[in-house]
Amino acid sequence: MEQIDTLINARWVIPVEPEGTVLDNHSVAIRGGRLVAILPWEAARRRFQPEHVLERRGHAMLPGLVNAHTHAAMTLLRGLADDLPLMTWLQEHIWPAEQEYVGSGFVQDGVEAACAEMIAGGTTTFNDMYFFPEVAARVASQAGMRMAAGMIVIDFPSAYARDADEYLRKGLELRDEWKDDPLISTVFAPHAPYTVGEDRLRRIAVLAGELEAPVHMHVHETAHEVEQSLQQTGERPLRRLIDTGLVTPSLMAVHMTQLLDEEIAEIAQRGASIVHCPESNLKLASGFCPVQRLLDAGINVALGTDGAASNNDLDMFGEIRTAALLGKGVARDAAALPAARVLTMATLNGARALGLEQETGSLVPGKFADLIAVDLSRLETQPVYHPVSQLVYAAGRHHVTDTWIAGRRVLADGALTTLDRDAILGNLNAWQARLVSKA
Repeated sequence: MEQIDTLINARWVIPVEPEGTVLDNHSVAIRGGRLVAILPWEAARRRFQPEHVLERRGHAMLPGLVNAHTHAAMTLLRGLADDLPLMTWLQEHIWPAEQEYVGSGFVQDGVEAACAEMIAGGTTTFNDMYFFPEVAARVASQAGMRMAAGMIVIDFPSAYARDADEYLRKGLELRDEWKDDPLISTVFAPHAPYTVGEDRLRRIAVLAGELEAPVHMHVHETAHEVEQSLQQTGERPLRRLIDTGLVTPSLMAVHMTQLLDEEIAEIAQRGASIVHCPESNLKLASGFCPVQRLLDAGINVALGTDGAASNNDLDMFGEIRTAALLGKGVARDAAALPAARVLTMATLNGARALGLEQETGSLVPGKFADLIAVDLSRLETQPVYHPVSQLVYAAGRHHVTDTWIAGRRVLADGALTTLDRDAILGNLNAWQARLVSKA
């Protein structure tokens, strides 16, 4: 018999690839951190001799969720300034608090809390944009979490860097440090067209092409952003990004609530990805991303939560449900954004945007064993007629019982195995005491 590390016997396996596939009474075999096979229970019993067997016969097994846009350290700012428009929220509350408090210790504690929240909620990969990304990468690595660390660039000085040149230098040092790590990758992360000048954007475009690195950026988040660009330059932000050479298959344009038909066509033609953050967009009244139109155009659309300061959680199950429901309302079509498609957006599409689709995002033999077990046997998720629909419309992050990343079980029966929940809570309480004057 074939030796493996772990065999998980599940009621359903939902590999995401092919989209909408549901495998009844199947097992998942793991060896050396990767998926070996997905096959019926009896066939698995005959073929494998596992070191560990886990029975999950009321559960759905699916790929770990990919949170394609976060500011993980901002978990410490959760609820600090609510019910405000974006620029008021940023300029009068968030940026002043960051200027006073953000440093390596802030990022250490904030990212640790974020990793704990995401792992417990079924997220196995996150794409981050924030200061001190080398600290965030170290925390994610220690937690056993897959992370795309943003090489942030912004024209403003901060505790992290004095100017754009220093941001870029530190980002490239980060890339060199982690280039061979199986869990940590790097992406360029210029903040937005209104905070990074065109000379810097052109330089990033050249570097991204040379290094074959993704670019992660807020684009067309609000009508105000577009109007301001038109007033100052005579062009919409997306056109300026096209002119700098940034709109390529490497670009992950986040939010995109303000789009013309011709812009959708150009994005599709140039192969860029869009990261949809429905709950943050709703909370900040930023607008509505036309997701079904993007999908109809053949654009790769991923999902992200944004930061906990503007959401106010890192709950990808909540994001999935909101994306599905909002997408139908915006399209005025109940058939828009069907459950299987939204689940793909939250998994494989996110991996594809990050250039990681050969390693994660679906349950395919040879990929890393990044997967989660979701309990569908509970009262509120019964009866189960269509498991994919049940995951999107009825289940939540509290139904996640187990999370594996590269075959390592980082959540076991609801308990974190790589992070100290009580210590994290203590750190959060300490930061609250320091930040309360800013509330």
